[in-house]
Amino acid sequence: MQDEILLTPWRNFPIEDSDPFATMDEEKWDFILVSDIHQMGSAKEIKRKKFLDELSKKGFTIKPFSSTHQKIEDKKLFYGVRAPKHFFRKYQWLLRNPDSRLQDLNAQQDVPVTTRIRLVNFILHNTVTPDLEKLRDLMKKNVFEAAFPLHEKEEAREFLNVKWARWRDIFCQQPIEKIRCYFGEKVALYFAWLGWYTYLLGFAATAGLVVFVAGFSIFNSSQVSKEICEANDTIMCPLCDQKCPFWLLADTCMYARITHMIDNEGTVLFAMFMAIWATVFLELWKRQRAKVVNNWELYGWDEDEEELAMELINNLQHEPRRYRHSYWRSTIVLLLVLLMIVVLIGIAHALVIYRVVATALFSQSDSEFFREQANLVAVITGAVLHYITIVIMTKINRRVALFLCDLEKPRTFSQRENNFTIKIFIFQFLTNFSSLIYIAFFLGRINGRPGNYVRIAGKWRLEECHPSGCITDLFIQMAIIMMLKQTISNVVEYLVPWLAHKIRKRQKHSKKKNLVLGEEEEVEDPCKKQWLSNYQLNEVNIFSLFDEFLEMVIQYSFTTIFVAAFPLAPLLAFFNNLFEIRLDAIKMMRLRRRMVPRKANDIGIWLQVLEAIGILAVIGNGLVIAITSDFIPVQVYKYTYSPCMTENSTTVDCLTGYINHSLSVFHIKDFELDTNLPKDNVDLVKNGTTVCRYRDYRNADDYSYTVQFWHVFAARLAFLILFEHVALCVKLIAAWYVPDVPQSVKNHLLDEKHNNLRKELRWVTPQKVLRAKSWGISPR
Repeated sequence: MQDEILLTPWRNFPIEDSDPFATMDEEKWDFILVSDIHQMGSAKEIKRKKFLDELSKKGFTIKPFSSTHQKIEDKKLFYGVRAPKHFFRKYQWLLRNPDSRLQDLNAQQDVPVTTRIRLVNFILHNTVTPDLEKLRDLMKKNVFEAAFPLHEKEEAREFLNVKWARWRDIFCQQPIEKIRCYFGEKVALYFAWLGWYTYLLGFAATAGLVVFVAGFSIFNSSQVSKEICEANDTIMCPLCDQKCPFWLLADTCMYARITHMIDNEGTVLFAMFMAIWATVFLELWKRQRAKVVNNWELYGWDEDEEELAMELINNLQHEPRRYRHSYWRSTIVLLLVLLMIVVLIGIAHALVIYRVVATALFSQSDSEFFREQANLVAVITGAVLHYITIVIMTKINRRVALFLCDLEKPRTFSQRENNFTIKIFIFQFLTNFSSLIYIAFFLGRINGRPGNYVRIAGKWRLEECHPSGCITDLFIQMAIIMMLKQTISNVVEYLVPWLAHKIRKRQKHSKKKNLVLGEEEEVEDPCKKQWLSNYQLNEVNIFSLFDEFLEMVIQYSFTTIFVAAFPLAPLLAFFNNLFEIRLDAIKMMRLRRRMVPRKANDIGIWLQVLEAIGILAVIGNGLVIAITSDFIPVQVYKYTYSPCMTENSTTVDCLTGYINHSLSVFHIKDFELDTNLPKDNVDLVKNGTTVCRYRDYRNADDYSYTVQFWHVFAARLAFLILFEHVALCVKLIAAWYVPDVPQSVKNHLLDEKHNNLRKELRWVTPQKVLRAKSWGISPR
C-alpha cells in the first residue's frame, strides 16, 4: 500500500470510493500509462506531470512504478490508473431509462469491466492539460509511449483461452456472450457476423464445388473442346509482331478443355444462385443481429446519447459539438478522392502495360517454354505483381483516407469511422479489382485486329484473348490473388506479431539471468509483473478491429462479384474463415494488448457496404456471363447458325462447326510492314499458306464486322438486361419475404414497453390516493 500515491487530498474523493476492508493488491487498475523516464525539469517531464495532475483533480488514483532498476525495460515509467467509483455511478444514472430513475432511485448495480475500461479510456483521451493538450497530443510528442487496459485473470478470459483461442476448436461454435463480456459488444458482433458469414458460406461453397466438379463431366465430351483439339490444320495468326510464329489451334487443346470446364451452362445458374445467396445472407444476418442485441438489451441503444453522457461525466461544463457542413471542404475532399481514383486507375493501366510488354518479351525469349507459353506466363506474373501492388497500396490508401477524414473534421468518432470506412473501401476496391475489371471486360475487345492493332506508345500491341475464351485469364487472376491473400497475408498477419512477442520475451528472459537476487524478487511482484507482461504484447489501435472487417469485406467482394468466373471462390473463403476466426482469437487473447471495448448494436456502415457489394455482384456476374464468357456466342450459334437449325440435322451435335464459325480469316499479305516472322514461317508462306485465323466476327475481304457479330452483340445486351432485372427482382423479393427482425424480438419489445407502462401506472395511482386522503377528499 505504500506504493500507492493519491495525488489529490482524501477529502476530494467521494465517500463511497473508500473501502476499509479492501486491500490495494486486490483492487484492479483500469488503465496503464507508459512513458520514458525524462530528465527532471525537462519539457516532457513537466507536460507529463501536468497531465497526471489533471487526472488527480478528477479523483483518479495513480500508482507509479519504475522499471529502471530491474533492467527489464530500458528506462520506462509505468502508471496504474484507477477511476473513482462515482464516475461509473453517474454513467449508470445517466443512461438508465428515465422512468426507472424515479422508481428505483437508490438501486446500484455492478459496472461491467468493459464499461469501466471504455469510460476510463474516454476520460483519459479527453482530459485537457493547461497547455490545451490531450493524451493523443502527448503521445505524438513522446511524453507518453503507450496507454492500454490490462489482460486480467477474469473468468471470461480463462474460458476464452481454453474454449475459443485454440486451433483444435476450429469447428466449434463461438462463445459470443463470453467474447462480449471480455472485449465488448463491437468485437462480439464482429465475431458473430464472421461466424454467421462462414456458416452460410458452407452452402455457397458446396454449390460452387458441385458446379466445378460437374465441369469435369464435359472435360472430354465438350464439342467445342473436341473441335479445338482436332484442329490440326487451323493456322492461327502470330501473337506478337517480332519473331512470333504461326501456331496450330490444336496446340491449345488442354487450355481449351480447362476453359470449357469453367465456362458452361452451370456457371449461369451458379451466378444467379450467388446473387440470391448474397441477399439471403444479409437478411438472415439482420435477423440474427436483432436476436443478439435484443438479448443484450441494446436494441434501442443510442451511440450519440452515450457519448454525450461520457462527455458530461468528464466535464460538466461541456457543450456538445454542433452539426456543421462545409460545401468548400466537401468539394476539396471530393476532388482529392477523384484524384486518388485516377491514380489507382493509372496503376491498373501500368499493370496492363506490364502484361503487354511481358507477352512481347516472353514471345521473343530464347527459351522454348516461354515462347510457347508467353501469354500464360504474362498472366501469372501479372497476377503476382497485382498482389504486390495490393500490399503496397493498402498502406498508402490508409494514409490518404485518414488525411481526407482529418480535412472533413467529423463531429464524432463514429462519424469519422464511417467516413474513413467509405473512403478506404473505395480505394481498396479499385486496388483489388481494377486489374480484374480490365481482364473481364476489356481484354481482347479493344486490341484491334491483325493488320490494324491498337498499340501502346505505337510499339507494343494490346494482348488478345485466347481462342477458347477470356474467362480462363480471369479464373487464373482470381485464383492467384485469392490464394496469395489467404496464405501469405494470413501467415504474415500471424507470424509478425507472434515473432515480435517471442523476441520480446526472449530479451526479457536473457536480461533476467543477469539480475541479482534482490532485484529478481522485486520483479516477481504480481502487479508489476502483470504490467510488464502486458506492455510486452503487441500494440493495438482504434483501427485494429477495422482492419479485420476490411479484410473480410474485400474477401466477400471476391466471393460474390466475379464468382461466375471462379466457382471455387466461396470454398477458398470458407476454409480461410475457419482459420481466420481462431487466428483473430489467438492474436487478441495472447499476442496483443487488450483492445478497448466499444459498445455497439450493429456492425455499422459495413452493412450498407455489404448491400452495395450485393448489387455490384449482380451487375458484375451479369457482365461476366454476357461479355467475358462464351455462353452467349455459343447459344446464338446453337439456335441460329448450327446444323440443327440450318439443316434440321438431329444426328450431329448442335455445336458442330462453332469454332470455325467464331474465327475470322486474315490474309497474310495484309500484315503491317514491321511484322517480322521467324525464318521457318517465311518458308511456310512461300509454300502456299496465304491466310491465318483469329478470334473475331469479321469479313475476309474488308475486315468489317459480320452480321453474326451484331447478332451476338444484341444477344449479349439482351441477356445482360434480363439477367440483372431478374436477379435484382429476386433480391427484392427475398428481402421482402425474410423480415429483418424476428417476430419473437418484436413481441419481446412490445411486452417490455407494455410492462413498463403498467408499472408506471401502478406507481402513479397510489400517489394520487395518498394526496386525495391528505386533502380529505375520497378518491374516485
